[in-house]
Amino acid sequence: QVQLVESGGGLVQAGGSLRLSCAASGLTFSSYTMGWFRQAPGKQREFVAAISWSGGTTYYADSVKGRFTISRDNAENAVHLQMNSLKPEDTAVYYCAASMVETTRIPAYPYWGQGTQVTVSS
Repeated sequence: QVQLVESGGGLVQAGGSLRLSCAASGLTFSSYTMGWFRQAPGKQREFVAAISWSGGTTYYADSVKGRFTISRDNAENAVHLQMNSLKPEDTAVYYCAASMVETTRIPAYPYWGQGTQVTVSS
């Protein structure tokens, strides 16, 4: 059974930073693409960032390029999302997800964490 557990969310003022973490367990495939997605109130869930399980390739939504950085810790089976220069529009529940395909498309991610709340005040 695959389990993804997010942590690190919280309340921060605009311009501040947060670091989200996702601990993965129960992975049986040789490799996974790991992604971060977010869902704001009244909006559809959207792609934020992704990284190949090898760590060699990263993807970012245009809205977060230059501000967010996704990374992976091999030994700990964990992925992180460093979020800098946060804006109020970044407020959302952030979800960690795993896919057997290197993609940014939500339907290709069968495994999801429970989400962690990020709130950015103006």
